[in-house]
Amino acid sequence: MHRDEPAWWYAPAGDRRARLLSPVAAIYGWVAERRYRGTDSYRSRLPVICVGNFTAGGTGKTPLALLIATEARARGATAVFLTRGYGGRAHGPLLVYSNTRHTAADVGDEPLLLARSAPTIVARDRAAGVRFIEQHCAGAELIIMDDGLQNAAVEKDLTIAVVDGARGVGNGEVIPAGPLRASLSFQLDLVDAIVVNGADAGAQLSTMATPHPSNSVLTSLRQQFPGPVLAARARPVGDLGWLAERAIVAFAGIGNPQRFFDTLREAGHPAVAEQSFPDHHAFTATDAERLLSLATSHQAQLVTTEK
Repeated sequence: MHRDEPAWWYAPAGDRRARLLSPVAAIYGWVAERRYRGTDSYRSRLPVICVGNFTAGGTGKTPLALLIATEARARGATAVFLTRGYGGRAHGPLLVYSNTRHTAADVGDEPLLLARSAPTIVARDRAAGVRFIEQHCAGAELIIMDDGLQNAAVEKDLTIAVVDGARGVGNGEVIPAGPLRASLSFQLDLVDAIVVNGADAGAQLSTMATPHPSNSVLTSLRQQFPGPVLAARARPVGDLGWLAERAIVAFAGIGNPQRFFDTLREAGHPAVAEQSFPDHHAFTATDAERLLSLATSHQAQLVTTEK
């Protein structure tokens, strides 16, 4: 679990701490909905696809955004990414260069990853970012927003929410009583499709009043949402034979590191040790020394995510 997320967010509904924070959560959710409804949306001349999530923390939306860009390219369409640039100091609009010109401190780590696949614009003001693409990205035929589901500044043509198949929407409460960025009922009205990443038939959606083995995240969302709810699972691409050469120490600084560790295990390469860091973690020399020491103690190689 992401270090910044309380474990009880993903405990069954009814936790005492969630109950105590429910009045604050109600205010947070009300403000989120009011801000969304009170925002004038900019309509782009280009189609806009938004890939977001219902909760704080990682669900796997960036890999899906990358996949959409790859599929668009295969069909002859030029996509441009638009992202807020969380963790970076740049407000934008700014065209990201994934070489030495920009660092994660400038634009955030995810934009650097996206920029390896397609032109990427960082903009805190999403509408300004779209206008920048229209004016300066010649040949752009599609805008892919990485995150921004709860942001109404840009009118979307297709909105996809990615849900973690193991954790669902946690206890179903809004921040700070739970992980939801706004009430689930409100957010369900904003999306056209849901992708359950790592759908697990045994994983429960905690918002179900009476948990039952058949009430998996996938099944529960299909009961609540009339549109497409699709099951997806990350799978490694390419030859992973090199992972069998030595033992593995796995580390990751993503929203849900456990998903990466599980992917290695499912691929037949479980780690002898796992180290989780906060999402968007800025690794230090001390971190590197500790990881290298851990790998040496296990006579292992270090393996991490591309991000």
